Amino acid sequence: MEIRSVYDPAFRRYGSVLEGYDLAELKTALEEGTPCPEEGTAYVPSQPELEALPVAKDLENRAFGGMPIQMGWCNGHNTKLNCLEYHRDSELNFGTEDFILLLGRREEIREDGLFDTADVAAFRVPAGVLVEVYATTLHYAPCSARRGAGFRVLVVLPRGTNTEKPEFTPGNREDTWMTARNKWLLAHPDSEEARNGAVVGLKGVNPDIIDLI
Repeated sequence: MEIRSVYDPAFRRYGSVLEGYDLAELKTALEEGTPCPEEGTAYVPSQPELEALPVAKDLENRAFGGMPIQMGWCNGHNTKLNCLEYHRDSELNFGTEDFILLLGRREEIREDGLFDTADVAAFRVPAGVLVEVYATTLHYAPCSARRGAGFRVLVVLPRGTNTEKPEFTPGNREDTWMTARNKWLLAHPDSEEARNGAVVGLKGVNPDIIDLI
């Protein structure tokens, strides 16, 4: 697996770099107001202190066209894929340090509901760069860009995403992949998520970038 930059033309299939936003206060708020676990990752869907910043309304109006958003974070240490998820909407990410995204394409999920991890692509997001990950892009937790280094990554999504799963009777295969509101997830059989009941939908090795960073 090659780790490419989000400025590489190959990233255009998965997302885009967003420019023209004042992110200085946001960077400080992430650094000073969100913890970074020494092991594993932690995720908070919505943090009021981030959503109170002036840039929050700018992101809501411009990046999401006026739709209500939530601003949370995913911080920690990670080098493995483990799962892939998608939403019905784009996700924005912004890190205080360089981080790496492991991505796939939703249309490459096979008819039998499996995705081959050989089709995962890796992209480095430089510190302070805001990226959009398209709704058609499979993604999961960020990865460290340097061995032993942690990351603090902003996660912006439509309000309510990744909160309590709605109650319904599944009517098709995709329905069984939903693990939270606006979250469809395919787990690798080696992952903790699979052990906790998530649908196994990733075929192949569980990519680990530890030897690439």
